[in-house]
Amino acid sequence: MPLKIPTNVWRWYALAAVIIILDQISKQWVSAALTYGEPVVFTSFFNFTLLHNPGAAFSFLSTAGGWQRWFFAVLAAAISIVLVVWLTRVAHRRYEALALALILGGALGNLYDRVLLGYVVDFIVVHYQDNYWPAFNIADSAITGGAALLIIDMLFVKDKEGQNT
Repeated sequence: MPLKIPTNVWRWYALAAVIIILDQISKQWVSAALTYGEPVVFTSFFNFTLLHNPGAAFSFLSTAGGWQRWFFAVLAAAISIVLVVWLTRVAHRRYEALALALILGGALGNLYDRVLLGYVVDFIVVHYQDNYWPAFNIADSAITGGAALLIIDMLFVKDKEGQNT
């Protein structure tokens, strides 16, 4: 049975596109403006540091020898296809669709980097004293925010068909 595309899904695809655009603009700006590995300090707990991550989240498999580039690219592409189909089916559920659009935009933003560059550009660094959170970017923020919203939606929205439309 072919997938019927509802008209209200386009706004969620547009949001995903905005995430991709903002992510890519920020990465291009940071790549042009900063020197690799040198922090630009804004506060005692926040800076921008241009970094390249050939692995996945938290630099998982970053030193695996190169095969991980295509493994994570194929994985991200497959997940993105699933997200497009899922989003098309739940476009009328505001919070679930918002969460999926954020995750989709973030996944595609990082996929673009991985395929074209061989690594993901990260630059946002948060830390407390000498305890650093791994560097991240706008795409990572969208994925994290979308995942959190999806969990909240699944746990707290009782009537999936009527309450959040």
